[in-house]
Amino acid sequence: MREYVQKVNILMESLPYIKEFKDKIVVIKYGGVALEDERIRKTIIKDVAMMKLIGINPVLVHGGGIQITDMIKEVNHESEFIDGLRKTDKKSAQITQMVLAGKINKKIVADILAEGVAAVGICGTDGNLFEVEKILPNGQDLGYVGEVKHVNPKILTTLIQGDFVPVIAPVSTTPNGDIYNINADFAALAVAAGLNAQKLIFLSDIEGVKRDIFDRNSIISHLKVDDVEKYIEDGTITGGMIPKIQSCKKAIEQGVESVHILDGRLEHSLLLEIFTPQGVGTMIE
Repeated sequence: MREYVQKVNILMESLPYIKEFKDKIVVIKYGGVALEDERIRKTIIKDVAMMKLIGINPVLVHGGGIQITDMIKEVNHESEFIDGLRKTDKKSAQITQMVLAGKINKKIVADILAEGVAAVGICGTDGNLFEVEKILPNGQDLGYVGEVKHVNPKILTTLIQGDFVPVIAPVSTTPNGDIYNINADFAALAVAAGLNAQKLIFLSDIEGVKRDIFDRNSIISHLKVDDVEKYIEDGTITGGMIPKIQSCKKAIEQGVESVHILDGRLEHSLLLEIFTPQGVGTMIE
């Protein structure tokens, strides 16, 4: 009996957080190893299902770069690279849409449905969710690579009000029918800002922002927006983490209350972050 009482006490500890986040929107960017590893994927899907069942409104934005690369190889399509960055030609854009909006998106939806929670898979084209335009990263023409210029949230709010979990593939089309691939991190940022989300969570392949990249115990649990540039200048935030942190900063500036970088490889990282006082990873606010 003592064991069951202990379990109930643990459950009761999460009650304040359940109250705090009831009916709130939490946007989750889901990709990397968390999307590839079967064991990790199952725990994330269960976390999302739990969030929905207790009254939180999760919205998923997923990536799929590894799967796109595999499919391009499978169909024997030659990829062109410019300064190490792959150029997305028209055929690659079509493959990207097929993999993201088709294969990956529908697999995630099916996994959520299997947990007894309703979900609907869409991409930026559906309901004109993403108005997109071509970008030139580092001044390079990488073909059909775009960014979200505007989010039309009506389809998302309709799904949320209908008690569905929206699952979004980061690909969209222009009015003339051109398909554009969108960076999933930036797509998640745009969705979170467009929905005035309570939280934006990036499930990544790292534990969080560290003062020392070689020390797992040096994670910065709380990072103020005003300190972001200081950490970039002193070298604490470097390399590929810089654009991700700058995206976090931009999300806060656009009205998202807090942004979290979590290790998606950690079992039940979503629930640990939301329902425990310590949390995991790095929170930017």
